[in-house]
Amino acid sequence: MPGTVSQPAPSGRGAGGLKAEEMAQIDMTFRKEIALPDLDATARLGASIAGGLSPGEAVALWGELGAGKTTLARAILTALGVSEDVPSPTFTLVQSYDTQPPVSHYDLYRLKNGRELEELGFDDALADGAVLVEWPERAPERLPPEALHVRLGARDGIRTARLTGPARWESLIHV
Repeated sequence: MPGTVSQPAPSGRGAGGLKAEEMAQIDMTFRKEIALPDLDATARLGASIAGGLSPGEAVALWGELGAGKTTLARAILTALGVSEDVPSPTFTLVQSYDTQPPVSHYDLYRLKNGRELEELGFDDALADGAVLVEWPERAPERLPPEALHVRLGARDGIRTARLTGPARWESLIHV
């Protein structure tokens, strides 16, 4: 499915619970759906996302249990040069990696509210590097307005990734 570009919502709340003022900071929105029929396709998507990361970036990984959020996070981290095992941070809540840029991988499934992210160093991680966030619906108000949102699911039995974010991602995502 080819990518499309559209304007953000002019008023009220937009995607991910962002306020209109926050959405206005994003000039245009990139949207694309990508089929992920196998791990190689997921690895290619992960490499594309990794190539666009810089300090202050957030990648929100949305999807049901088993949708492939951790698999995509592993693909991103592998593309950034992580060679050790990349565990799901379900119980530790955050895993940090010494990559360029530094990346912190958060799993918010067990969080009760977004304020708990302060204790986990979320703001510092964003200031110093990039963050990958599984279960972002637990604290959507903590995501930067220019976050890349990746919604993992399935269509006709094939895994898919629906990407939404700033227009700059359009030139970076090639799978």
